[in-house]
Amino acid sequence: MENSIGGNRQFKHGLKRLADSPYLFILPYSLLFTLLIILPVTIAMAMSFTYFNTVQAPKFVGFQNYIDLFTGDTVFLQHAVTNTLMYAVIVGPIGYMLAFMLAWMLSQVPHKIRTIYTVIIYSPSVTGPIMMTVVWRVLFSGDQAGYLNYWLLNMNIIQEPLQWLKSPELLVPIMVLIGVWGSMGVGFLAMLAGLLNIDKTLYEAAYIDGIRNRWQEIFYITIPSMKPQMLFGAVMAIIGTFNASGIAATLSGGTPPPQYAGWLIVDHANDFGFVRFEMGYASAVTVVLLYIVILFNKISYKLFGDNK
Repeated sequence: MENSIGGNRQFKHGLKRLADSPYLFILPYSLLFTLLIILPVTIAMAMSFTYFNTVQAPKFVGFQNYIDLFTGDTVFLQHAVTNTLMYAVIVGPIGYMLAFMLAWMLSQVPHKIRTIYTVIIYSPSVTGPIMMTVVWRVLFSGDQAGYLNYWLLNMNIIQEPLQWLKSPELLVPIMVLIGVWGSMGVGFLAMLAGLLNIDKTLYEAAYIDGIRNRWQEIFYITIPSMKPQMLFGAVMAIIGTFNASGIAATLSGGTPPPQYAGWLIVDHANDFGFVRFEMGYASAVTVVLLYIVILFNKISYKLFGDNK
């Protein structure tokens, strides 16, 4: 009887220790992170060293996929990488600065009006770039019925309709415009939340210490006080721009788009993975993209991380 009571006490004590353990609280996140991030990345890295056509068993080929990618795949080097870096360098910083500027402006207005404008600004990112391109195709249609061509023809700015979505020189700027328009995502919301939670007494103390205008206020008080939100916004901007795909193809109505204009790394991976069914090669493309994203994230941490 005493052994039974002692065993129950030990069991209850063990349950209590388990319930008080911090590891129990991080267990759900750890499981999801392992299943959704670590496991797929590990599988992709392993598959990148194989030839896998989704029908036969994977065949180990070593570094052959990477050799072909960097020595024989001119589309990847001349178009996918170049277009992705250009898109990320333009859309990322512009969208990031625009997100901060809009968030700062909204933080200055009353709550009810701020809520309405936040929904309006955030809504394009909810629909996604692909859905947005469907709407923009009507604006940039290449016939006389296209809104932009119709206005330009009526104002005698052009003499014949322009093929906005068929010309590589015009397609890429339109793609960048759509990317910037839809870049007000969770990073924008995080910045707005950070701005609204800054201690107002810091501004009062700063003006006593000599700050005289809003620019000094932003650079010396606002931005340093919301570094975590700025870092989060930068990371989300990097992930969003490098993860973009299918925009140029949807705009032009064909895959690939004319002269591979706007052809991104994810487009290249999707083409080999889901059109040609060369999963091993597509995995090598995604692994290269992963390392590029990690490199840019490290730069973001250098700029906005806690470097103490």
